[in-house]
Amino acid sequence: MSALQTSSSDVPTLLVKIFGKDRPGITAGLFDTLAAFSVDVVDIEQVVTRGRMVLCALVTEPPAGHEGELRSTVHSWAESMKMQAEIISGIGDNRPRGVGRSLVTVLGHPLTAEATAAVAAKITKAGGNIDRIFRLAKYPVTAVEFAVSGVETASLRTALVMDAAALGVDVAVVGAGLYRRAQRLVVMDVDSTLIQDEVIELFAAHAGCEDEVAEVTAAAMRGELDFEQSLHARVALLAGLDASVVDKVRAEVRLTPGARTLIRTLKRLGYQVGVVSGGFTQVTDDLQDRLGLDFAQANTLEIVDGRLTGRVTGEIVDRAGKARLLRRFAAEAGVPLSQTVAIGDGANDLDMLNAAGLGVAFNAKPVVREAAHTAVNVPFLDTVLYLLGITREEVEAAETHDEQ
Repeated sequence: MSALQTSSSDVPTLLVKIFGKDRPGITAGLFDTLAAFSVDVVDIEQVVTRGRMVLCALVTEPPAGHEGELRSTVHSWAESMKMQAEIISGIGDNRPRGVGRSLVTVLGHPLTAEATAAVAAKITKAGGNIDRIFRLAKYPVTAVEFAVSGVETASLRTALVMDAAALGVDVAVVGAGLYRRAQRLVVMDVDSTLIQDEVIELFAAHAGCEDEVAEVTAAAMRGELDFEQSLHARVALLAGLDASVVDKVRAEVRLTPGARTLIRTLKRLGYQVGVVSGGFTQVTDDLQDRLGLDFAQANTLEIVDGRLTGRVTGEIVDRAGKARLLRRFAAEAGVPLSQTVAIGDGANDLDMLNAAGLGVAFNAKPVVREAAHTAVNVPFLDTVLYLLGITREEVEAAETHDEQ
């Protein structure tokens, strides 16, 4: 009987469920037992949680007169393996999945039962059906992925993402399909994203005007000030600083927890990684060398006769500039824009986040969280990997490979 025939809705089938303590050989043993009855496999699902296995096999009915023998043999085999068995008669395969396939990633630190129930209820209310749930990671956050059908991705995102913060979780909704693993370019902001600092504030501390610069920076990130005007105003306060301060600032820069892991894992898996920054090339060039980034672009502080002039040179990297650079990097990398990922925290990142296939607001201001495709509100940059469907095991495998 062909696979096409076994999926027919009128074919008698048996659902064979095996559950108990997991150990090697259970799956092979079950199908060896079933093979004696000339059945075809329609579907298989296996889950192991804390050492306990649930193995389900949907198979065609055996030849006439042999179902009783099959049931008896499977129960006897299960008992010999110290497992339990349940066999349910029925007709056909699983019901067809509804139109619209999405993957919903939920991050919690911790992930509570209350939040999980709320997410599941919202999926149902939106008209979706949960086909499968899979844990991606248990550290540094708990990350689970729901495969959902029956509702369009955009509608499901609207239903889930807006209320996620109130539930104490981060939720990302993307369309299911091979393209998800084909997102081969990740571009991120630098200040308060790749690093914990605002670089201009580090320079300002050496100029004795840190508070004044920080106030202007905060207003710009909230979208209250034009970025280019605020940049010129802040840089002007640095006029006269000795150029040796550049090395001091580089030494003061602190990477965001998980930044190295994020980049190392992406590179190991074949992604290209870049940064765009409203900060300065004097820092981003150093980060590019240290982290092995493929692309980096920022503003450049003008230095004349060994001192900062209080001006920047070249094309300004502002809100529109970041989106333009994302497109340029994608073209150079040979990656469709729909298969790019952008990560940022400020209002000047919004055009870039919206232009990317997946825009991630990382510990962002409210205006950014509300406009981005999804938000991450835990202080670990490597959690973005889980939004791409990359498991913790794959992360650890990449780290092990690099150590060898």
